[in-house]
Amino acid sequence: MTAESTRYHHGDLPSALVRSAMELLDEDPASDLSLRAVARKAGVSAAAPYRHFDDRNALASAVAAVGYAELAQTLLAVHAEPSTADDLADLAVAYVRFALARPGLFRVMFAEGCDAGNPDRVAAVDGIRGYLGSLAQRTAPDADPDAAALAAWSLVHGLAFLHLDGKLDTSSPEEVDRRVRGAVTALLHPSPAHTPIGGEQR
Repeated sequence: MTAESTRYHHGDLPSALVRSAMELLDEDPASDLSLRAVARKAGVSAAAPYRHFDDRNALASAVAAVGYAELAQTLLAVHAEPSTADDLADLAVAYVRFALARPGLFRVMFAEGCDAGNPDRVAAVDGIRGYLGSLAQRTAPDADPDAAALAAWSLVHGLAFLHLDGKLDTSSPEEVDRRVRGAVTALLHPSPAHTPIGGEQR
């Protein structure tokens, strides 16, 4: 019995393909993640992935689901129950670090046209959204929790892609951390000495 047929018989070929796809992305963030390349990495025939994934988009969705779960684990490891603005700043730093450490995976998670009907992906995204929602309720109890969670995610996600796309310098990890933390702090605790947008300094 071949290695391919053994893995297929035991039902873990989909997981093996997803792992291989993630390894390809970690090795080469610019990888096009073709089913053929993933099959080659996994050591199976070019036709094998089609037994479980209709196309590249389906595989990308499965990879994205695992990526979301790993991102959630990363954030939880920083703060299981964040409740302060400083906690949010810590999470923002961890989020951007994740993006910069695994740019290929991060882009598949957020820049690919993944299958929104993939239940694992939907569940993973809902998990992150719920985590951010609970954070918003604790840090901004008077704000709409959904709006506050969206605002927080948008800020941190924007910072991640600004760094990924080279719009902000990433040569110094310490400087990246300082910049991200400063951006979050400035948003949550604006200096009273600054003139508000559209208003007059008091």
